[in-house]
Amino acid sequence: MGFTVFLGNLPSWVTADDIKQWLAAEDLVADAVKVIRNHETQESKGFAFVEAPTADEMQAIIRRFDRAPLEDRLLRANPAQPPKGKDTRGTPVAPSDPGVNRMQQRPHRRKRGGQNREQEPPSAFATELAKVL
Repeated sequence: MGFTVFLGNLPSWVTADDIKQWLAAEDLVADAVKVIRNHETQESKGFAFVEAPTADEMQAIIRRFDRAPLEDRLLRANPAQPPKGKDTRGTPVAPSDPGVNRMQQRPHRRKRGGQNREQEPPSAFATELAKVL
């Protein structure tokens, strides 16, 4: 994610322009600011991402805004992390050992009402379909 800062615990009224003004008032530079919003309501989800041009600028933004008071809350600022379970392109991450099947990595899970699928008798439809095939 480069030099991106996660800025969290924001009140819902905060806009990207507000954050840009705060940065400018502190002589801090950001290439871009994106407040994350609910797709349906367009209301802020309470966090934003700030793209800094350098690692030093990113650290300066974090130092200034982490635990900074705003209204009745403390802001959170830290280096942004890619979403868990996905790589940066949004596709599932491959297992660390290519020879390991993904199902082998998971603990055994019960399915459908606590019964394993393998133990369920085939339905009449499945039996008839198997005869045809």
